[in-house]
Amino acid sequence: MTTDLVSIELRKAERSRIAEVDFNNLPFGKHFCDHMFVADFVDGQWQNLQVVPFSDFTFSPALSSLHYGQSIFEGMKAYKNEAGQVQLFRPLENWKRMNESARRMCMATIPEEVFMGGLEALMRIDADWVPNTPDSSLYIRPFLFGTDTYLGVAPSKTYRFCIFTCPVGAYYTKPPKLKVETEYIRSAPGGVGYAKCAGNYAGSMYPTLLAQQEGYDQLMWTDAVEHKYIEESGTMNIMFVINGKLVTPATSDSILKGVTRDSIVQVVRSWGIEVEERKVSIQEVIDGIENGNLTEAFGAGTAVVVSPYSLIGYQGKDYMLPEVAQDNSLATRIYNYLSDLRTGKIEDTFGWMHKI
Repeated sequence: MTTDLVSIELRKAERSRIAEVDFNNLPFGKHFCDHMFVADFVDGQWQNLQVVPFSDFTFSPALSSLHYGQSIFEGMKAYKNEAGQVQLFRPLENWKRMNESARRMCMATIPEEVFMGGLEALMRIDADWVPNTPDSSLYIRPFLFGTDTYLGVAPSKTYRFCIFTCPVGAYYTKPPKLKVETEYIRSAPGGVGYAKCAGNYAGSMYPTLLAQQEGYDQLMWTDAVEHKYIEESGTMNIMFVINGKLVTPATSDSILKGVTRDSIVQVVRSWGIEVEERKVSIQEVIDGIENGNLTEAFGAGTAVVVSPYSLIGYQGKDYMLPEVAQDNSLATRIYNYLSDLRTGKIEDTFGWMHKI
């Protein structure tokens, strides 16, 4: 099989597992498709590009990424339009961000033809796995990790790049409850907060667990210096509607540059709604809830698309967010627009959809 500038070997699974999946009941990240794309970086070049049956890897206990953390990933989705065609949402943005992460983590970057060639080949062979039921999609997980077998704090010279996929339904079944985190940090200036590296997520698990034991679902991360300014929310960027404007923390080296976040900013501006990308203090948010100027708060990310929040816990007190009629909320309008765009129900005026 040849995909543009790269040659990809294809080895099909002997038996498909698709009949074992109930597409009307899709838990997030539990069912994996029949195939995966794999490529290796050896001797300074990408080689062994293959689409193979989804299966385990076998590695040495001395695998460098297990010890020194050179591991990054992306999250993206595929959809079916009304004609049954498979479409990807802004895949080149994920490719660009993955290479930003790779450079920060001192890893080999991935050429566009390898990333997109492997992705397209995988989508073609597993196209039947892309769901078309409401609120469902095919989640795509590209990831890259060091494969040297050497114990020494130095960048790996070899890497493996893999893409696998899984059909998914809604990430949250109800609006999450947030706790403002003022002790632990997710990232700091000069660090790796803007990279999608595995360690960022590992470091967030313990404080998240503590919050869940208090009855919250996720954290609202604050800056590492003063714990005064809002950065992210759990695994999402965060947005507010304050005085009729969409307000969101400006991206930085401690905040992930979300593809969904960027898409929402562009869409909302095209509707003539003012958007402010700036520092947002937790006190501004609490004051906005109390005086009624803040009317919505929601997360934005690939997994959830848009997820309204129900309350924010801060310094031992819970602040209930306004209950906005679903049809009137900006979050619902954004969600419906992006859903219709991805499934081909409206014109793609931004040129974001990539057809397979």
